[in-house]
Amino acid sequence: MEFLETLARGIAVLKAFRFAPGGLTISTAAAASGLPRATARRALLVLREAGYAESDGRVFALRPTVLDLGYSRLSSLTLADIAQPHLKALAGAVGESVSMAVLDDDRVRYVARVATTRIMRIDIAVGTRFPAYATSMGRVLLADLPAAERAELLDRTDRTPLTGRTLVSVEDLAAAVETVGRQGWAMVDQELQDGLRSLAVGVRDRSGEVVAAVNTALHVGRDTVEETVERLLPPLRETAARIEADLVVAFDQAQLVVV
Repeated sequence: MEFLETLARGIAVLKAFRFAPGGLTISTAAAASGLPRATARRALLVLREAGYAESDGRVFALRPTVLDLGYSRLSSLTLADIAQPHLKALAGAVGESVSMAVLDDDRVRYVARVATTRIMRIDIAVGTRFPAYATSMGRVLLADLPAAERAELLDRTDRTPLTGRTLVSVEDLAAAVETVGRQGWAMVDQELQDGLRSLAVGVRDRSGEVVAAVNTALHVGRDTVEETVERLLPPLRETAARIEADLVVAFDQAQLVVV
């Protein structure tokens, strides 16, 4: 496998700036990168000549143009791109299927998913849509809507019962969604499909708006409702927090696309 040693050394010096917010001298760059002083000096001079660093003759500091090195990737990131590694880690930790969805009119649309087992009679893939009123992610997303908008959406939704447990009246759904808004999470137990339980939390952007929801889904025989909440809610919340932290970075650097 070919290896560009010069490029690798330059990257080592570039990474050394992480530990020196005030800049690097040639000596400190060499020490931080583990490179010979002459090598570190050449790398710093290349960064300066390329416009990525500036120097007062002694200390080198990165210029904002260094963000160009990553901007093209950041500018093409989607919400799903950011979430996927975190969903994969969560699925591995809890041993359950994990998904992310956004609100698409009166339905939820799956934008990312990590499946550990097939838990429904139909396959769920990116792009799959389900009625928001009968899903945990849907109720999390509905709970963040203004009250008038939420009431209008529920009123015009085709609330066909999907199982014998599905809440269908506007009054029952409004009460359930208000509870979700107060507690910050949603549990739907066999309302979308018999034998299926799901737990969801919201993912907020830097303004505090819920832009997506993350859930785990499992067979009802695996845990009681209380055990499901105790086992899955903490890691769900931690995952949402990690995604939110990455969203802040992405929005600081580029325009995120929610698809």
